[in-house]
Amino acid sequence: MSNFIFEHGATLRLTVFLIVLLLMAAWELAAPRRRREIPRLIRWSNNLLLVAIDSMVVRFLFPILATGLAVVAKDQHWGLLNLVALPSWVAILVSMIALDLVIFLQHLVFHAVPVLWRLHRVHHADIEFDVTTAVRFHPFEIVLSMAVKMAAVGLLGAPPVAVLLFEVLLNATAMFNHANVHLPKPVDHALRSVLVTPDMHRVHHSVRPDETNSNFGFNLSWWDRLFGTYCAQPAAGHEQMTIGLEAFRSGRDLWLDRLLIQPLLEPEPPHPRTSDEAAQ
Repeated sequence: MSNFIFEHGATLRLTVFLIVLLLMAAWELAAPRRRREIPRLIRWSNNLLLVAIDSMVVRFLFPILATGLAVVAKDQHWGLLNLVALPSWVAILVSMIALDLVIFLQHLVFHAVPVLWRLHRVHHADIEFDVTTAVRFHPFEIVLSMAVKMAAVGLLGAPPVAVLLFEVLLNATAMFNHANVHLPKPVDHALRSVLVTPDMHRVHHSVRPDETNSNFGFNLSWWDRLFGTYCAQPAAGHEQMTIGLEAFRSGRDLWLDRLLIQPLLEPEPPHPRTSDEAAQ
């Protein structure tokens, strides 16, 4: 199994990524939650070009990725879970929950630390919210995120299959909860007791700072409730809420070159301001 994961893990992740991307895009066409204002060609082409650059940078900088490190850790008996005797299914479950918590805490830190917010705001500056927003991250943030994930995998000694399942699940759920899709209220209510839904995560992309600094989860919805950062609904409602950041709302800000240099552009506070606050 470890050899299969080491050799074919990347192919499996890419295959699932493309399938979920296409499924979410089709769902957005069939049952959109919000009206689209900007042509897809502009946003999608630049957002997807950014994820292509992210992938190339990660491949160049990291000889092995998280799943590969998990294989090495297992062979060398590195990490906590490789030092204790647990049933395989328990080790897998513990690893996936622990890694999800790490990603949640990392997200909190990227909002709280000004220099990290400058990187993360590339994700928040998208002025619409759909499946491609899920993959719109600055390459430097992706590199830091991969370093954090690999450190967590190494310290935890997560089983390779757990890391592969976690990465596949995280990518899929991130695209799901960023999708501009309509879910019936009872379905949304039931799902968000465990998973982050599109209506739940959309609040996090509001221009209002109190809403931007809520609902940090990408996969499990438990963490926001436990850490007191849960916000059930946006104040303006999902159809009327404003998505994005006040400082980056022009069409020019959607282009790839601007996304890459955005962390160097005019300084702003670690948390975005609403137009009312800016006017004061």
